Amino acid sequence: MSPQRLIALVDCNNFYVSCERVFRPDLIGKPVAVLSNNDGCVVARSAEVKKLGIKMGVPLFRIQQLVNRHQIKLFSSNYTLYADMSARVMATLEEFAPNLEVYSIDEGFLDLTGVYACGKDPIAYGQLIRKTVVRATGIPVCVGLGPTKTLAKLANFAAKKWPQTGGVLDLSDPVRREKLMRIVPVGEVWGIGPRTAAKLNQLGIHTVWDLASQSGKRIQAQFNVVVARTVMELNGTPCLQLEEIAPDKQQIVCSRSFSRRLTEYAELSQAMAEFCSRAAEKLRNQDSVTGCITIFIRTSPFNPDEPQYQRAASSKLNAATQDTRSIIATANRMLKEIYRTGYNYQKCGVQLSHIQPEATPGQMDVFDLMVDGLSTENSHLMKAIDRINRRFPSAVSIAATGFDKSWKPKAERISQRYTTDWAELVRVK
Repeated sequence: MSPQRLIALVDCNNFYVSCERVFRPDLIGKPVAVLSNNDGCVVARSAEVKKLGIKMGVPLFRIQQLVNRHQIKLFSSNYTLYADMSARVMATLEEFAPNLEVYSIDEGFLDLTGVYACGKDPIAYGQLIRKTVVRATGIPVCVGLGPTKTLAKLANFAAKKWPQTGGVLDLSDPVRREKLMRIVPVGEVWGIGPRTAAKLNQLGIHTVWDLASQSGKRIQAQFNVVVARTVMELNGTPCLQLEEIAPDKQQIVCSRSFSRRLTEYAELSQAMAEFCSRAAEKLRNQDSVTGCITIFIRTSPFNPDEPQYQRAASSKLNAATQDTRSIIATANRMLKEIYRTGYNYQKCGVQLSHIQPEATPGQMDVFDLMVDGLSTENSHLMKAIDRINRRFPSAVSIAATGFDKSWKPKAERISQRYTTDWAELVRVK
């Protein structure tokens, strides 16, 4: 008889805040928030900040009085630090199961089927995972257990919400599962967004138990097959498998708001080239090429006193590419067409689409591989640049990105890159 399927979802608690606290233990128990690019909005909150009623995504200027009154410590987003800490957490989780799906920067699914069978209690095993992760990385986590990914997600939600669970909850038992489902709103189910939840409420489906009690055929007829599969997962029937290898992105977008308004084409072109470089690097990291490039520019929609302008342009390539220079050249041709003087530009960006594996054979067009009479398609050169920049961040860049980076988003409160830069390592006195 095969062992009962058991999936664990390990989710880091207030991940960005926790990363900052690892190197600033004096902030444990104090209100801490992390801000978005340009230090504009709140993107992560400690439990203390949540208790103050501060919502996710709220602009900083709207809560400045609360920040001052409660001495909330603010940090700019330090994505270099967060990515490295995430890698450390995931490497630790790999020790506990043969299969790991890295679901997001702060979440991972583990297949524990059969792992805990040898005299091990699932709850105790979950507690061991929690203690090991916090000991190895300093990041606190909660663990949700269940026979399906959706139930593991629901268990994790409850493990975070109710401290009496000790940070670990197992929903393998149908009785315990029903008890929880009857008190949790349907909107807390993984994959049920606000619009779907509102429509379910109109049908009299308010709790998770209400949804789990529905006929799969009825739900599929009124919604779609995805929601029908969710009903099956809530009843313990697996429909979603672990993805040990993350699928390649089908679109890559890189865009930012500027720290100041840009008016000159030269500055806007340099910013666009910078975003093209970042997008191309992500493209090469997954060994892919792009067949379509889209760019956009816009003024601030929140300043009605200024003239408004926004435009986008797309170019389908005859020959797919991953070469930064080709992508920048195409973006610049489109930017010249849509740029207009007399506007204060607040944001621009690039999107790469029609993405396919690098090895996919295709007809090459010699004219598409020429810029100013020179061949631009050199994968060896691009990958050599990537290797250098991985070891020495931003050591090599394309000249089109320029040297003046004063337009870059503000990060006035950014912490040190404690784990990835020799000059910023923690010093113990």
